[in-house]
Amino acid sequence: MTKPISVAAKTRQIVKKHGGGKSAMIAVLQDIQEAFNYLPKEALKTAAKAMNVPMSRVYEAATFYTAFSLKPRGKHIVKICKGTACHVRGAAILQDRFETTLGIKPGQTTADGNFSLETVNCVGACALGPVVVINADYHGQVTINKVDKIIKKINEEGAQS
Repeated sequence: MTKPISVAAKTRQIVKKHGGGKSAMIAVLQDIQEAFNYLPKEALKTAAKAMNVPMSRVYEAATFYTAFSLKPRGKHIVKICKGTACHVRGAAILQDRFETTLGIKPGQTTADGNFSLETVNCVGACALGPVVVINADYHGQVTINKVDKIIKKINEEGAQS
């Protein structure tokens, strides 16, 4: 049985993949987040040291961009578009339904670590509003009834794997 790779070792691999320079900081942070589903503090420290960049600069980038998370997130990230087109088509009602169904508020993760709920200003798919993005899958013209079906389908797929 192979030993799991440590956060520090995985982070060093990622930095090396990008050449180790500070100009690749955003790409490094993106890959770290993809690997761990958030930016662990240990990974940020390791990346800063490996790129020879002050920790404050790495933290500045990690907190500036809303795409990055410093908190562990669920296996499935539910993003509800709150842009104008989605708002006028019922995004607030969908948010209420997701909150009730998942038992969490935006910025929180379910106790089982399966779902995190987020709101975003716009996903750029206004014609499909209201839009919900789960991981990389866009769900357009979402209704309250579709919310339950979407969550049920994801849970069933998870049970099968």
